[in-house]
Amino acid sequence: MNATDRTPADLLSSALAADPGRPLVTFYDDATGERVELSVATFANWVAKTANLLQGDLAVSPGDRVALLLPAHWQTAVWLLACASVGAVADMDGNAAAADVVVSGPDTLEAARACRGERVALALRPLGGRFPQTPEGFVDYAVEVPGQGDRFAPFAPVDPAEPALIVAGREFGAAEVVERAREEATGLGLTGPGCRILSGLSYDTWDGLNAGLYGPLATGGSVVLCRNLDRLGEEALAKRIDSERVSVVRRADGG
Repeated sequence: MNATDRTPADLLSSALAADPGRPLVTFYDDATGERVELSVATFANWVAKTANLLQGDLAVSPGDRVALLLPAHWQTAVWLLACASVGAVADMDGNAAAADVVVSGPDTLEAARACRGERVALALRPLGGRFPQTPEGFVDYAVEVPGQGDRFAPFAPVDPAEPALIVAGREFGAAEVVERAREEATGLGLTGPGCRILSGLSYDTWDGLNAGLYGPLATGGSVVLCRNLDRLGEEALAKRIDSERVSVVRRADGG
């Protein structure tokens, strides 16, 4: 990756320039059987559309706080990079009352209502499907995002020194996210471009975010992100590791 990259959005831009067709995020939900594979180009397109939604329709500016009440999911990864693209603070602690905008999955809608700003709901259905009926007081992400532009340009440059992420009570600047992801890559088992990590960790800790997004992005690798991995037996997991050509595994149980 480019040594001059200072923000997570820079990392994605470098990945797109280097090899847009390679896999970046492969997502499994072992409660539903869903599997989605996103190339760098496809992922970057979702990020651009979501960043345009944030900056345009939702009027989010650099420094604004976006509470993400979302599980480890490919759409959560998109939102994290969209926030980084705009210069907003992605709050994985999910304090909706303190947020300018809240983004909620279907199971956290009541908590999300504490936000006095804009509220976005994600159905988290296969293939990015929409809600059968949009929750009252929210806009449906799956309805709003398709019409957004495929390219994104921030109204103001993103300052790498400014806050970009809050997780587990800790605030990180944009450059700090990049630096820490690079520094911890070897310990995570990410040895360089092409390395493929399977993560069953949640997104509510730095370790989960690093294994499930930032680490692979910072090293030219890719992630097999697994939700509800505890529902998968050991034999099926071994088959997935083999079929997905996984070289590193990170699980909540330490296995």
